[in-house]
Amino acid sequence: MSIIVSIIISLLALLATFYQLYLQRVHNEKSLKPLGQIFLVDRKDYVAVQILNNGLGPLIIDRILFKMGDNIYSSIQDCLDLDPKAYSHSSGDNSVEKVILPNSALTVFEAIFDETDSAAYIHSVRMQLKLITLKTEGRDIYEHKIILERELAWFARHASK
Repeated sequence: MSIIVSIIISLLALLATFYQLYLQRVHNEKSLKPLGQIFLVDRKDYVAVQILNNGLGPLIIDRILFKMGDNIYSSIQDCLDLDPKAYSHSSGDNSVEKVILPNSALTVFEAIFDETDSAAYIHSVRMQLKLITLKTEGRDIYEHKIILERELAWFARHASK
């Protein structure tokens, strides 16, 4: 009888260990989860579109897509009627994955204006950006898919002024 009780207690201890292992795995996955956000910056002399990782784990970006109307592009250059030398942008090449570490950002578009840039030119940049929707497809280190999408229409909020 005592052997049966010992076996039952051993089996219960083994099951409790496996359950604790499962809980630890779930906790680790949640602890290392990236929290992606498409962040827009619009100041008097600076306009930017960034992908932020506010989580604790790395965000692995597999694809960056730009939608404009019914068309989809892999580079923001294809969506803008601007001199590519007038702004910084992330490469449109999606063959290499990009990794955004925790509390870091990937700048997709960045334009720095100086006093020689006219107000009409700065307005034109904003109006071109407002027509674009940015979509990113990525994953975390546990292969969970992460999709971020945001329209850039926010850049037109002062258009009537």
